[in-house]
Amino acid sequence: MATPAKSRPWRLLALLAAILVGFSVWALFPGTSNSIRLGLDLQGGTQVILVPKAVNEGAEITDEQLAQTVEILRARVNGLGVAEAEVTTQGSGDGAAIVVSVPGLNQDRIVELVQQTAMLDFRPVWNIYSPIPPLAEDGTAAVASTPPVQATENSIEFQAELAALNCTDPSVTAGGTPDNPEQWLGTCEQTGATKYSLQPAFIKGTNVTDATAQLPQGGVTWVVSLEFDSEGASALATASTELSALPECGSGAEPCNAFAIVLDGVVVSAPRFNEPIIGGQAQIEGSFTAQEAKDLANILKFGALPITLDPVDVTTISPTVGNDQLEAGLIAGGIGLLLVMLYLLFYYRILGIVAGLSLVVAGGLVYAIFVVLSKTIGLTLTLAGVAGAIVAIGITADSFIVYFERIRDEIRDGKSLRQACDSGWVRARRTLLAADFVSILAAAVLYLLSVGSVRGFAFVLGLTTLIDVMVAFWFTHPVVVILGRSKFMQSGSRWTGLDPSRLGGISVADALAGPSRRKRRDASE
Repeated sequence: MATPAKSRPWRLLALLAAILVGFSVWALFPGTSNSIRLGLDLQGGTQVILVPKAVNEGAEITDEQLAQTVEILRARVNGLGVAEAEVTTQGSGDGAAIVVSVPGLNQDRIVELVQQTAMLDFRPVWNIYSPIPPLAEDGTAAVASTPPVQATENSIEFQAELAALNCTDPSVTAGGTPDNPEQWLGTCEQTGATKYSLQPAFIKGTNVTDATAQLPQGGVTWVVSLEFDSEGASALATASTELSALPECGSGAEPCNAFAIVLDGVVVSAPRFNEPIIGGQAQIEGSFTAQEAKDLANILKFGALPITLDPVDVTTISPTVGNDQLEAGLIAGGIGLLLVMLYLLFYYRILGIVAGLSLVVAGGLVYAIFVVLSKTIGLTLTLAGVAGAIVAIGITADSFIVYFERIRDEIRDGKSLRQACDSGWVRARRTLLAADFVSILAAAVLYLLSVGSVRGFAFVLGLTTLIDVMVAFWFTHPVVVILGRSKFMQSGSRWTGLDPSRLGGISVADALAGPSRRKRRDASE
């Protein structure tokens, strides 16, 4: 095969340099993040394992409900601007578990975010009562009911259960149990200050199209503003028109001119209607901090969960542990890279330096691409990804060894160095492509069939293998071709890595001279 034109190796090197510079500029552009996003195991965070339960007791949990729950939870977490949160399902049906892994956020905040069902409804207030249950005839406290107290009608039994409800009990005001919007509801305010008797809902949470946290002009507490669809706006206008004509709540009149905003069985706000509300907007008022208001708005925006969730295990990884694991991974990778470099230098001499430069180029390209992907799609590097990068070092080094050994084989066959660099590459690239294809195929299968950290390993392995192919074709081979044309490499020095002992005892001068020159010399002798 003819030696490629002299301009070809330089052209390939220029192409790779342009790609490397382009990604580097993109990665290091001022005013943007210039680092790789780190996963839960490297920067610390929280992992929550949740066990699903049906909203209606005795009902079965379907795979569709699990899938919907995962999507809502993922939207909630992403709505907080959290990068690379993992929400996965293990098992199916009643035996399933949902695992939420979130880097960087406070444990309590994450548990509240993912545990809350967020069943929202708007109910007319029938009456308000004292939060403390009355004493029994013998002077002892009445047996407390457990919320929510519900019934199909405002019956005597319903009123008795409501009277026994103790709103001063924190477990009662904690909520978490979704109510049936079609029934009457007896419940407490979140603060425990008031007890309510509420009529069936006139607006459901499904009618909410958007929710935002706001600090009203001149206000001191945050509110959550809600927007409704056409059905919800019409229902709000009708209800507000009717309720605004009723007497004040607390006067003893039933019903009264207020409506309650109920979230997971507990009243979060109970504003009064002084006039009809036209426009399809409402506000949830309460003693919200900025974070609480934003979290509530984020939860309501994406709708209620079709099932309830109980956290059975909460694991917190501190940033210190994450940093230690990252440091250990980098040290392991550095040691592996150093050992590979020492071996290549010892065995291949000048060609070993080429291999080392190729590894440096591949490492720089991997880092730049990772930063760019972190910026654009939120890619996060995990400990498994670090392991994938370490494995890729071996794959890349193997590519160099295959190529260099093919060059030696060609020289043993009597070809000159320039010819060997070209024909050896033709033979080596088939082996290189076959090996890298198998690696990429394995990475793709792992990525598609696995979840969690295994997907991170597969992605990094596949990406670094593709970069290995790019560097081998556009850097290693062109550099070797350029070196093969140099007088030093053709001199047969032991520092070239082509000395006689490595070539089966053939004289270097004869090996590099090619078969025709050797025949002429033998004939003359």
